[in-house]
Amino acid sequence: MSAIIPITPLPNAAAASADGMGCHAGKDQMLDAAAKAGKSEVLAQYAADYPKGPHDQPQSMCPAFGSLRVGLRMRRTATILSGSACCVYGLTFTSHFYGARRTVGYVPFNSETLVTGKLFEDIRDAVHEQADPEKLDCIVIINLCVPTASGVPLQLLPKEINGVRIIGIDVPGFGVPTHAEAKDVLAGAMLQYARQEAMAGPVAAPRQGRNSKPTITLLGEMFPADPMIIAQMIAPMGLAVGTVAPTREWRELYAALDCKAVAAIHPFYTASVREFQAAGRPIVGSAPVGIEGTHDWLGSIGAACGVSQADIDAARNQTLGAMRGVLAAQKINGRITLSGYEGSELLVARLLIECGADLRYVGSACPATPWNKHDADWLQSKGVHVQFRASLEQDLAAMHEFKPQLAIGTTPVVQAAKELCIPSLYFTNLISARPLMGVAGAGSLIQVVNAAMGNQARFDEMKAFFGSVGQGDEAGVWENVPVMHPDFKKEVRRQFEKKQKKRKAEEMG
Repeated sequence: MSAIIPITPLPNAAAASADGMGCHAGKDQMLDAAAKAGKSEVLAQYAADYPKGPHDQPQSMCPAFGSLRVGLRMRRTATILSGSACCVYGLTFTSHFYGARRTVGYVPFNSETLVTGKLFEDIRDAVHEQADPEKLDCIVIINLCVPTASGVPLQLLPKEINGVRIIGIDVPGFGVPTHAEAKDVLAGAMLQYARQEAMAGPVAAPRQGRNSKPTITLLGEMFPADPMIIAQMIAPMGLAVGTVAPTREWRELYAALDCKAVAAIHPFYTASVREFQAAGRPIVGSAPVGIEGTHDWLGSIGAACGVSQADIDAARNQTLGAMRGVLAAQKINGRITLSGYEGSELLVARLLIECGADLRYVGSACPATPWNKHDADWLQSKGVHVQFRASLEQDLAAMHEFKPQLAIGTTPVVQAAKELCIPSLYFTNLISARPLMGVAGAGSLIQVVNAAMGNQARFDEMKAFFGSVGQGDEAGVWENVPVMHPDFKKEVRRQFEKKQKKRKAEEMG
């Protein structure tokens, strides 16, 4: 498979006729408008933090969902969106689909309020109205594409109202590549605010109080059992798991910063890492997955925290023996391709290989960073094609080339695989939503993967029964048996080609 599959974007008819400020204006017009409206510094920082190549932008959900999700998962935090109504509807629908159960604020606008600056005044009024210290620690305001392109200056909002912190961020689809990285936009902004508070004076302690042991902050959204599993792994080294960032409450941000080291489990939190480094905290990449991954990670964490080699070996011996037993008793036997947009794809890939899988390809919508380099190098040494900023076309090309017995991927990859009678699993809901670390992670992954691959006979039976029904020209619902009309198709094609020739002749004068 070629290293990079060229993608040729189709011309955007709506963008061609737009004024550069509308919801459907093209990316280039929006970027140009945002730069002219004073957003150059923000966009330049995003470009540095979240590099896009080799493709322009992966095909995934609206990036702003990531920031929205972080805010909605926090106690005593209100989130307000500023953007086109259609975007706000889609984002709130998605957030409630994923169980937000929280109100999302919205400041509507029209062309007049956008151009005259009244939208900013409306946002400021909404923030003042919501700033109740009895209910809230923080209010987050998120500019979507149009307000960002129009230069709505959230940075001019007060930093605090009635003791309630105010954080305004721009999360445009033309500036932040994926929803995973948009989590970092808000998490990083919150950590920066909290770090400045801690530098200015005493801050609130965590609800459960400070841990008596040196703590490790885990960076990245994780399955709830994984922090507890990691805590058991590092206990022989005299360490404890502290906070998982993004946090669930504002006061946890102080605890996250008050750590011995940071484990960048998800490696794309560039802005967050910058704040931890500013606080003097070392960053450790990768995660304790599989035997080799766990061995290396425990060594790196111990070294970062100044732990003796004897204690590091004790932690390794405690965990690795049990893991060897699980992997000796159970195996994955089959060829797999893997893709996703959560940022943990390389960790899952490592675990699949150590569980015995014949993994040929792993694609991630997220970028290469210093904190996933170790995992990428390890996978490539095993002959795996690692594709950062993977496009849907690359994921599909890998599936067609390697002909896996199981395809793990995003929704369109899973759909394409099932059409080809290949068993498949949706990465987000069926892989990342389960334990990944330690013995539990290996056992869980082996079970779900082997069960999925065991469904091949069912796919073959369905294919034999339905044949080509519902494919190509026969797609859709028919009252009678579909009848092909090749003469009609030929005439339509002829008329189309005639119009194309006429248009070309007119363009040439």
